[in-house]
Amino acid sequence: MLQVAFIKQNTEEVKKRLAKKHFIEPEIVDAIIAKDDERKQLTFRFDETKAKINAASKEIGALMGKGQKEEAEARKKEVETLKGELQPIQQQLDEAEKSLHDLLIKLPNLPSEQVPEGRTPAENVEVRTGGSIPQLPAGAVPHWDLAKKYDLIDFELGNKLTGSGFPVYKNKGARLQRALIQYFLDYNTKAGYTEFMPPLMVNEASAYGTGQLPDKEGQMYHATADNLYLIPTAEVPVTNIYRDTILKEADLPIRMTAYTPCFRREAGSYGKDVRGLNRLHQFDKVEIVQLVAPEQSYDVLDDMVAHVEALVQSLGLPYRILRLCGGDMGFASAITYDFEVYSAAQERWLEVSSVSNFEAFQTNRMKIRYKNSEGKTGLLHSLNGSSLALPRILACLLENNQTENGILLPPALQPYFGGEMI
Repeated sequence: MLQVAFIKQNTEEVKKRLAKKHFIEPEIVDAIIAKDDERKQLTFRFDETKAKINAASKEIGALMGKGQKEEAEARKKEVETLKGELQPIQQQLDEAEKSLHDLLIKLPNLPSEQVPEGRTPAENVEVRTGGSIPQLPAGAVPHWDLAKKYDLIDFELGNKLTGSGFPVYKNKGARLQRALIQYFLDYNTKAGYTEFMPPLMVNEASAYGTGQLPDKEGQMYHATADNLYLIPTAEVPVTNIYRDTILKEADLPIRMTAYTPCFRREAGSYGKDVRGLNRLHQFDKVEIVQLVAPEQSYDVLDDMVAHVEALVQSLGLPYRILRLCGGDMGFASAITYDFEVYSAAQERWLEVSSVSNFEAFQTNRMKIRYKNSEGKTGLLHSLNGSSLALPRILACLLENNQTENGILLPPALQPYFGGEMI
């Protein structure tokens, strides 16, 4: 959530940067300023009236001490009148503060100056590429056929048990999932990330803190009886670990990693993009999250991008890194880098990771602060990235490494899987 003071001091800049995200309600900025002015006026009236009540109350005590009962009774009536005025002012102030908050949560985060102009994914900027696209053997097939051939994943059974988008991994397919999860976690913890195993459901406050509410409410599964949400990513519970916390500068940076299943309704998805593992309602992902001092966040962002890049390289997959344009960015992000790996059998790029800097947008919602060496308190910056999401990684590993004799696994995975070949 943006801070009101920043909006008022940089109004035109805020509108300009929101336009880069193609935000369609810029008039909300002016409404926020007007509502904050109203809130301040009401606060002044409330404080002024309260001060009059306090002064009159003291005066009543003094008059009673002097035996001036009539004067004291008169002042008591004045106090009652002032208290009667105070209640509606308080009510108006509460309404103004709620209206201001409701307006603020409609504003997305401001894009960084590094974010390119553009409205669609076609306008994202390719930062760099790596790896080589393999030449597949004759008769090569996509991963859904390989999964059936080697009895790795049963999509039809998942459809029977739950519905489409909920595959059942089995035999060496299940073992490969476990191998990938353990490899990703080990890779992250060796880099200094602390592992967590968070809940898979969160309350409204947690979903609001990271920006899923109210922006992505329709994309989350909602357990209405208890008003809990199945997590769309480990980012939500992990970042909220430090909600309403003031950290010491010496404790920074905070590095966290977690494996969780993720649940997304993916409403509106259809066609070839949802075939096999390309788009699921439940999938496994390992996440990394950092909380850092503001002046360090963009250096940390570069480090996190390099961390994910090295992980993708270790799997031997061809990849590209994209800097997302303003129109293709998420609600809470200030800047996002997407990683895509090339699916040789499908002949298309598949997204496997997003690495984002949210600056103070999430931490302002969650009140995650720190006290610097001078004793001043300020908001931290939050960052997160997929390290990595499993479904499309698995799809590309199966497709790109298929041979006439089976699927050859990359050396980094072989000790975790317990073999070289499926």
